[in-house]
Amino acid sequence: MKKISFLLSFTFYIFTNVSAQTWSGEVAQIFYNKCTKCHHPGGAAPLSLMTFNDVSPMASLVYQCINTNEMPPWPPDNNYQQYLHNRSLSATEKSTILTWLDQGFPEGNAASTPPPPVYSSSSFLGNGDLTVQIPTYMSKAISHDDYVCFAIPTNLTQNRIIKAVEVIPGNREIVHHALVFVDPTSVESTDTLDGNCASPSNASTKLITGYTPGATPMILPSVDPLKLGIDIGPGSSIYFAMHYPMGSYGAFDSTKVIIHFYPVGTTGVRQISAGPLIANNNFSLPANQETSLTAQFPPSGVGLPSNYSILSVFPHMHLIGKDIKAYAFKPNLDTIPFINVPKWDFMWQDFYFFQNIQKVPTGYKLKGEATFDNTVNNLNNPNNPPQNVYSGFNTTDEMFLVYFHYMPYQNGDETYDLNQFVNASVEDYLPNESGSIQVFPNPFNKGCDIHLPEQLGMNDQVYLYSASGELIRKLTNLNGVQDLYWDGNNDQGEQVSNGLFYVSARIGNKLLSKKIMKLD
Repeated sequence: MKKISFLLSFTFYIFTNVSAQTWSGEVAQIFYNKCTKCHHPGGAAPLSLMTFNDVSPMASLVYQCINTNEMPPWPPDNNYQQYLHNRSLSATEKSTILTWLDQGFPEGNAASTPPPPVYSSSSFLGNGDLTVQIPTYMSKAISHDDYVCFAIPTNLTQNRIIKAVEVIPGNREIVHHALVFVDPTSVESTDTLDGNCASPSNASTKLITGYTPGATPMILPSVDPLKLGIDIGPGSSIYFAMHYPMGSYGAFDSTKVIIHFYPVGTTGVRQISAGPLIANNNFSLPANQETSLTAQFPPSGVGLPSNYSILSVFPHMHLIGKDIKAYAFKPNLDTIPFINVPKWDFMWQDFYFFQNIQKVPTGYKLKGEATFDNTVNNLNNPNNPPQNVYSGFNTTDEMFLVYFHYMPYQNGDETYDLNQFVNASVEDYLPNESGSIQVFPNPFNKGCDIHLPEQLGMNDQVYLYSASGELIRKLTNLNGVQDLYWDGNNDQGEQVSNGLFYVSARIGNKLLSKKIMKLD
């Protein structure tokens, strides 16, 4: 029986014939990488784009959405800053898809279609230590979106440190977004009456993370040299701010959050905070005009009193927002870019974690700039004719906030590549032992043996994906092989960080998959 090592047979699958794109040859993998995190059965998007038979009947719609950059949704300007989990299409990827559609969208050899990523309707990270779930709720969104809030007690009796949070929508087809907060003294209350509850009412209620379509769990680095966490204490509650889109009336949801803690007594964990450091809560936006606003932190004085490390950025406005930018500055020194959203889209908001931690030195200030379009030209304007709009929590009010995950700076923070830490070890992950692909050992440390149920044919392929659907490693030309060895490297020859992965294999007409875990 042949056995091929991923380390010894480092095979790159390079597409070179741009004049003959096919679904199986070039296009499927682009859809896997950039579209299917939302567009898969049971996903947040209403249509699946996992297969040729899914995509080809919608060729005209797909062409229009990609040609106009409507899809895949990615508001940030990639020339301004680099982030993890970038959904935007490169110029080459966009050209490949549009050329394929122009050529009549040929399928090519179906047997050569790459094996797809694997998406689970259950959790990526396992059961965790604490699960908090909202009661079953029926959306009231008929002609307007429905915004509701739930305050659920944690019943914790001692302080714990959060190291990972996973938000699992009860109904992915109607949960547009969910924001998850810690209410340390349980002062918040559930509000599902008028559909306008989008934020907490008390400043002590602190944001942890959020869910948007295609989002991945928030996994904080939890291994040396970068162990990060968030305290949550006794008497606290979890506060959910839920958004159900117009047209979802009558559908039910019961979203939950699964929280993983460090073991009691763990030391050396650096506390991170999340909050709207840049905020302007006192403004008015006159009807029939565009208005520009700014805000900075600290609001006065000479700047930050010490160095800080910034992990993520999350700009927030409502319906009449037009554009928003955030950065750090100090006179006569380089500006530190955080985010630039040149075309604001209220329907697509997220925490954008940086590729590398951003160091903001002493004396710098954080600044936000935003433009609001309160005219008839803004198709999202909730008022017709336009009315004066003021700062407030309701969707028909307006907000100007920029949230961050941040912490006090330590030497070397800016050298950390968060892509290498984001899948840090979470020991409670539970590998799935079912299926016809066998992996040993599982979990593994340095490498693992992968046994397939039969020998591979000429066109058969084996790919490895992360739990969030990112392509990690691919092998081709494995004719006659049945046993493989994965050394834990990606396609660039770099060792992947700890976390959950899927083996996805196409063997003949069959698709097979297996969940595997890499731990220290």
